[in-house]
Amino acid sequence: MSPPRTVVIVGGGISGLATAFALREQAAAAGLSVRCIVLEAGSSWGGKIVTHRIGELTTEAGPDSFLSQKPAGLELITKLGLTDQLINTNETGKKAFVLSGGRLHELPEGLVTFVPKDLGPFLRSGLLSWPALLRMGLDVVIPRGGSQGDESVASFFRRRFGTQAFDRVLEPLMAGIYAGDAEQMSLKATFPRFLELERQYGSVIRGMMAVKKQAAPRAPGGLKRTMFVSLKNGLSDLVTALTARLTQQGVELRLGCQVAALRVRSHRLGRWMYDLILNDGSALSCESLVLATPAYVSAELLRPLTPIAGGLLEMIPYASTATIAMAYPAADVAGAVEGFGFIVPRKEGRDLIAATWTSLKWPHRAPSDQVLIRCYAGGVGREAILQLDDQSLIARVRAELSTVCGITAEPKYVEVNRWWKAMPQYTIGHLDRLAQLDAALSRYGGLVLTGAGYRGVGIPDCIRDGALAAGRVVRYLAGPREA
Repeated sequence: MSPPRTVVIVGGGISGLATAFALREQAAAAGLSVRCIVLEAGSSWGGKIVTHRIGELTTEAGPDSFLSQKPAGLELITKLGLTDQLINTNETGKKAFVLSGGRLHELPEGLVTFVPKDLGPFLRSGLLSWPALLRMGLDVVIPRGGSQGDESVASFFRRRFGTQAFDRVLEPLMAGIYAGDAEQMSLKATFPRFLELERQYGSVIRGMMAVKKQAAPRAPGGLKRTMFVSLKNGLSDLVTALTARLTQQGVELRLGCQVAALRVRSHRLGRWMYDLILNDGSALSCESLVLATPAYVSAELLRPLTPIAGGLLEMIPYASTATIAMAYPAADVAGAVEGFGFIVPRKEGRDLIAATWTSLKWPHRAPSDQVLIRCYAGGVGREAILQLDDQSLIARVRAELSTVCGITAEPKYVEVNRWWKAMPQYTIGHLDRLAQLDAALSRYGGLVLTGAGYRGVGIPDCIRDGALAAGRVVRYLAGPREA
């Protein structure tokens, strides 16, 4: 039997861990013996997936849920035996709001996550003026866009639906997902479904209606999932289960292990060895290398190999954000919180991006006599607030809550979580740059990039991309030993 092939994965966030899991699965199916090592520079696994449990409170420092409509997340949950821990959002109080003109307006449910479903609720929301509603309706007669090039999210939605609909609804939803500026974001890379609807049906609204008619009914007795799902005791349970399974499978998990430099040498025609110089001065060699690190970290490692790839990776900008969790006695905020929370358009000029009434949205997050709130700040063009110290930042957020919803009580618990350069921005031309990146790295067989910086920022996106990265590794290692 041939000795196992060594694969090193750099980065222990969800992307790196999912890559390792898929690698073991796919290598076994291919009859390939693989030694897999995952290196993480930090002191814990999971990257931005961080759950805090304080008494009866459960807070999420990073993401608090993931989309059920993207199957990779649910599939991994099933494989890890966590299906019984999966929870839907609460059945009651599903409303969400958007701040407009200093007042909260109910947000049409069909657009909560930019998933084309139904525009009817717009007619009942009072959020848009009648001229703006009529302008939205013109989408059915406005011709398709003529250009085949990339277009900004802002340009597309203004062109199809008008300025008011974009400013008051579409922009804050996009900012809530990407913490970005719609004027800079690539439609092809972020919301390609809308572009597909325009091209196929000539109108986004007509496309929505057609898709709704074609949707297959749910099987009788099938378990219905809400658009967002989470785990009963927090998303960190996903990381715990994943690392436990990887350890059982013989994957070597090393924390506090930073890669200082990368060297490449050819050990036979068309085949490479990747030598990693670690922060303790030791070295580690492998036949295949997966970089599951932020693009700017990967850029530093790859620049000596290919300056072109390093430059392209540096062109992926990252935004900084913060989450601020606060717990209040329920009696102190009675009447001030309704639904699941609100989002804030950029034009409102507020410090907040959004606020979630966490304990109303999710079961098991706080005892019944407390209300847990999570606020979001920062993002592209709004990062100055992150320079404040914690107390000043909390004071600004509390002032916002007081103005917007009348919450003036003193929170009984507060935590601030800052995420520096944590949210990749898919700016115009992003997909073209990824194609150029692939070309720049094409000569280095077995070298693969994965992570939120490339093809999706959500948890299911990262899991799916990790599986694709694993597939590339297995195909390379199982291929001919000589070019």
